[in-house]
Order: sequence, then structure tokens, then C-alpha cells
Amino acid sequence: MATIAQYIRARAGDPRVGLRFDDEQWTWAEYVQACAERAALLEELRRPGPYHVGVLMDNTPEFSLWLGAAALVGAVVVGINPTRRGAELALDITHTDCQLIVTEERHRALLAGLDLGIDDDRIQVVDSDDYAAAVARHRGAPIPEVEIDEKAIYLLLFTSGTTGAPKACIVSQARLARSAGVLADAQELGSNDVCYQVMPLFHSNALITGWAPCLIAGATAVLRRRFSASGFLPDVRKYSVTYFNYVGKPLSYILATPEQPDDADNTLRRVFGNEGADLDLERFAVRFGCKVTDGYGSTESAASISRDPAMPKGSLGRGPEGTAILDPETGRECVPAEFDDEGRLLNPEAAIGEIVNKKGAPAFEGYYKNEEANQARVHDGIYWTGDLGYRDNDGWFYFAGRDFEWLRVDGENFAAAPVERIIARYPGVLLAAVYAVPDEEVGDQVMAALQLVPGTQFDPAGFDAFLADQADLGTKWSPRYVRVAETLPMTETSKVLKRSLRRERWETSDPVWWRPRAREPLRPMSADDITDLRERFAARNRLAALDA
Repeated sequence: MATIAQYIRARAGDPRVGLRFDDEQWTWAEYVQACAERAALLEELRRPGPYHVGVLMDNTPEFSLWLGAAALVGAVVVGINPTRRGAELALDITHTDCQLIVTEERHRALLAGLDLGIDDDRIQVVDSDDYAAAVARHRGAPIPEVEIDEKAIYLLLFTSGTTGAPKACIVSQARLARSAGVLADAQELGSNDVCYQVMPLFHSNALITGWAPCLIAGATAVLRRRFSASGFLPDVRKYSVTYFNYVGKPLSYILATPEQPDDADNTLRRVFGNEGADLDLERFAVRFGCKVTDGYGSTESAASISRDPAMPKGSLGRGPEGTAILDPETGRECVPAEFDDEGRLLNPEAAIGEIVNKKGAPAFEGYYKNEEANQARVHDGIYWTGDLGYRDNDGWFYFAGRDFEWLRVDGENFAAAPVERIIARYPGVLLAAVYAVPDEEVGDQVMAALQLVPGTQFDPAGFDAFLADQADLGTKWSPRYVRVAETLPMTETSKVLKRSLRRERWETSDPVWWRPRAREPLRPMSADDITDLRERFAARNRLAALDA
């Protein structure tokens, strides 16, 4: 099997441009040399035990170089999410046994005061004089002669968290090379392509559909520190971009920019991603003159569903042999979905189950130090995605949302429990439940249901101020909807019945506050608001998300 290290070695001596960032550029030969120098620094800093390196950076050349350096010496890169905060961020680092952290000055403050289990001298700040001197000690270092175990851990990438140990998905060099190679072939990437990489490199989408395919093809990578909708088309034209990968809402954000008659006058040819809104795929392709392919897949690479031009609106497509919808409680296959004349799902309780791959278990490499999550993902010889879906009589699959204990907002997975723990600090909260509700465009939004101490009145302005003061509240975690109830529905074992809360959403007799747009203050949700919101879902062909 091929490894990422082999593909990096294959770029040695290549005079073509391999990496661009702002107005700087590196040939592939220069890139490989810089990886070798950081690989030598890695060897110098190595201590006994698993060599896990936490990388806490934006999409900069240094992030890409450390991915290459770690591959060359068989070290493990732990992708650290800079939107995490406080104790949750510390837990990500300690759980994955990071013995070294590589970051930049703008993120260094996130680590201040946290118990990371390592000394400060084990934190490398790439835009510091000390780091520059450390790299300079290894200037001109040869490519290390290290035998790479193709099946050993190469990446630890966080997916949704849990109430216990975090879920850091194991990705070997062999699996990344295999998955990325398949995509590079499917997208017909070659050395003349220019790949625009703005999805965060700590995320699987950026690595599996962006960074690694570009490396394998010997194309030019264009890094941008962070995604910008307004900067997208200017960048495409500046760098002559031909390929762009995405996850979540980027297409929606780009389409929201003012349309110009010459938008299609650009070099972009192919776009690949996950979870784009159905309407946006065609609109984006027409407006920018490119082919857009949206697929269903997971970080674990054990389940996938491919789109087909013949599929009905709203469908994910068809899955390979073994893909099915099973009842997670009984293990039996769910009945096919039934629809009315308007396409409304008539039998959600019977048709919706968990998307599984009966043949996917061997591809799953596991979660690091989380046997409970491993068993939840693979049991009875079946790979369970944790995603809800249904299938019609013709075999087309549909996505019905995420499991009720975790959410996906703007392409980022996170668990409800950490958000609940933060909200529970707010004075007067007796019980807090956090769960996913559909976004009118794509993915989820955060909804919180609160049961207050008797006699307490909900103060939306005070609640917003409280959220703003919580240093460990992730940037995607603030609730868009807040329901305040006298009592929350409970199971017989005294657990909040989130299934009922999610089904009711904002259509409840309890008062609900909401933010019509991101970062706006909470305000009461009226009947007119609910009507307008439903019309927004209808305009995006997303009513099925509400019906499910």
C-alpha cells in the first residue's frame, strides 16, 4: 500500500509550484526540503512514548509542512480545533497524549492557564524567534530514512464529542492515501491543477478531499488562512484555481455575495464536498461555470453514498452494496419511506433509522482510547454511522439528521453535553437540554430547552451576556433558539426526552426566543416568525427536514 510519506518523497526535486499562500510560493522541491527540516526538528524533540503532535493553527504553510514532516518520520498529527475553549480544549490535548504542540501566536493565548500535561517548552510557536532558530539548526537536512508503518496512526481527527472521552478518529497513512487517491482520480486532478484549500486543516474534509489529493496529483495547493465568501472569486482568479473542496455551508455563503454578470469568467472547473444544500449545488455550478459534486461520507471512511443525476430531489443518492437503514434498537431494516403528492414523508416513525454499512466494519480504524465509542460505531459486524436517514422504494437514500446527542453546525461536529454543562451555570437554570434542529439551508442549528428554578424569569439580554462571558463556549455553540418550559419531558430513568423536544422544535406552547440571523440578540419568536421561517425552508426545498 502507498503511504503519504511516499507521495511526499515523490515530490522531491520537483521544480513546479507546489504551494502558494498570500503572495508567497514554494516549489514542490522547496516544500519537501522544508518538511525534511521540520522532520529533523521532530526527531530532536522526540521523547519516549507515542509521538503525538498537536497542531493548533489556521491554514498556513506551517500546518501543511508539519503534516509532511510527521508523515516522513511516522509521527502522529492531532488536529486541534481553535474554536474549542477551556477545559474542553485541554481534554482534547490530554486525551490524545500530545507530547508536543505546534501553534502560532494568535492561538497561543487559548492554551494559557490550561493543564495540558506538558511543559511550556514543549509548545512550539511558529511565528517566534525561538522557532525560527530551531528550524535553522536543521537547515538542509536530508529526507529522513525512516521505515513507515502504513497502518499505524498518522492523524487523530476529532469528530463529535461525548459525555465521556472525546472521539478522535484514527486515520492511517494507508487509509488517507487510498481515500485521497480515489478522489484525485474521480476529480481527474493532475499536475496542472490548482487546488484551493480553505477548509480548516484540522478537519477530515480538508485533508481527505483537499490536502492529500493535491499532494498525490502533484498539483498546486493554494492555502488561505480562513474561508472568506467575498474573497473566494478574487482568489480563484488571482491563483487560477481549478479545484475547490468544501464541507457544510461555504457554497451558500459564496452564493449570498452580490452576483455579477462575469462570475463564470474564471478558471474553476471542479468542486467537491459534503453537505451542500441541494439548491446551491446547481446554482453554484451555473453561476461559476463549474461541475459540483456533493457526496455523503464520514471521517471514518466506512460508509458513503454517491449522488446520481437521476436521483429525486432531496436524495443523497445510492449507496454501495451493504448500505441500509436499520432500527438502532432492534437491528431490523426499516420499512421504505412513503410520500404524499407533495413529497411529504408520511411514515417517519417507521421509515427513519440509522444509516449503516453492513460491509463497512473492516474499513473503520477506530477512535483513540474510546472503546465505548468504538462499540457504538461497530457491533454485530455492522458499521453504524450515527446518522439518521430513510430510503424509498427505489433505493434512494435520504438524510434525516444527526443523532440527538450531537450536532453539526457550519460543518463542525460537536456534542450537546459540553454546551449543556456551560448553560447549566447560568443562574436560575434547573435543567438544560441542547439538541439539533434543522437549519433552513443545510445542517443543524443549536436549540436549548431550559427549565428554570421556580419563580425565575428568563432574561434574554442577560443570557446573551452570560454566553459572551463563557471562555469555554465554542464559537459555533451559542443557541439560536431557546425554549423555556415549566417542565421538560423526561424518560422513566430521569433523562430528558430530547426526541420529543427535537420533534416539536419551536412549534410549542412554551415561549421561544431566537436569533433571526447569526450574532443577533435573542428576541421572542412570534407566530409570524414561525410562518416566515417555514417559508424559508420551503424556498430551499428543505421542508422534508422539518417533516422528519
